[in-house]
Amino acid sequence: MIGKKIYELACKLWPLNRSLTGEGNRETLKLISEHIPNLKIKSVSSGKKVFDWTVPKEWLVNEAYIETPNGKKICDFKKNNLHLVGYSIPFNGVLPLNKLKEYIHTLPDQPNAIPYVTSYYQEKWGFCLSKNELDLLEEGNYKVKVDTKLFDGQMNYAEIILPGRSSNEVFLSSYICHPSMANNEISGPTVLTYLTKWLQDLENREFTYRIIFIPETIGSITYLSQNLDSMKKNIIAGFNLSCLGDDRSYSYLPSRNGKTISDEVAKHVLKWTDPNFIKYTWLDRGGDERQYCAPGIDLPIASIFRTKHGAYPEYHTSLDNLKDVVNPKGLDGGYWVIRKALELLEKNKKYETTVLGEPKFQKRNLTKDKLTQDFISICDGKTSLLDISNILNVPCWELYDLVSKLKSLELIKEVN
Repeated sequence: MIGKKIYELACKLWPLNRSLTGEGNRETLKLISEHIPNLKIKSVSSGKKVFDWTVPKEWLVNEAYIETPNGKKICDFKKNNLHLVGYSIPFNGVLPLNKLKEYIHTLPDQPNAIPYVTSYYQEKWGFCLSKNELDLLEEGNYKVKVDTKLFDGQMNYAEIILPGRSSNEVFLSSYICHPSMANNEISGPTVLTYLTKWLQDLENREFTYRIIFIPETIGSITYLSQNLDSMKKNIIAGFNLSCLGDDRSYSYLPSRNGKTISDEVAKHVLKWTDPNFIKYTWLDRGGDERQYCAPGIDLPIASIFRTKHGAYPEYHTSLDNLKDVVNPKGLDGGYWVIRKALELLEKNKKYETTVLGEPKFQKRNLTKDKLTQDFISICDGKTSLLDISNILNVPCWELYDLVSKLKSLELIKEVN
């Protein structure tokens, strides 16, 4: 089960403090590049204008914690990087409990969870704590230390282009910007890492694959601002990879268009993987599909998930972990559902018969079963393999061997 290998990589990435920028992102990309040696790690300088946005300053955390009146450290960043509000500015001082509470975020409806909170584009500081822990704090003065730095540095992302026979591209994208959360963050880049390894070894790739690991939103906006012309010209399909590691459900979020080949492939694969998969609408968007499918960009990008972002109770909390939420089986399912979609894109050709009328099966030692007869009867050179499988109501992958056999017998031929 490849999910076990993906899970091992997830465990290595787990403790790193990822954000929009910083050393945690570079360490994450370095670990991924150990599996993808040709991965190119790139940087964009703080302050660069990208469409309507600006690349932010780089964020560095040395340490951050609160010390109680009796000298106990709480909200210690070194023990859990979710304790510190993302992009907190420096602060060092003493505050009474009633004032300190103004800077502490909790989730009253999930009293055991540490929430995930960021302040990317507002200069402030804060901590995150479970409601149960907050309720136990005694009155008194608390020492607060936020030893961070915001400076003109760089935002990092990584890219690899895998050439195929065609210059037409399939685009795959995932995030490297959330700290220790398993399904919402780590599942995406780890599954994409192993899909990239498979694609690298795939002989005679039909399409060129453009694969990126980026910070969410600002990363995709930056990448689009640098590559939009070539992406609009060449990309014919693609998927945004996130939330692929739990074992609860399968889900689909369409492109804004809703009728691209990515949408049709996603729905077909999910239908035969889990007939009860959850189908969302464009109005349920929340990830980088917002950028890739935005008006004027309009790339054919859909999303396949296990349980979608925002649709499970542990989302954006410390409860989204590698024990209770993400597991090897869930990652395995996430990997295979995307891989089947990519295999289908590769094999989705049009075929036509090479004989007029019904072929003579016996002289070719070919079994005259209904599936074979039905398949040949639809090979008119105009109908794709995906459409044929939908007409026959069978999963596309059950036709791959039949296609190979009929091609070897020269009963069908591929039509460009």
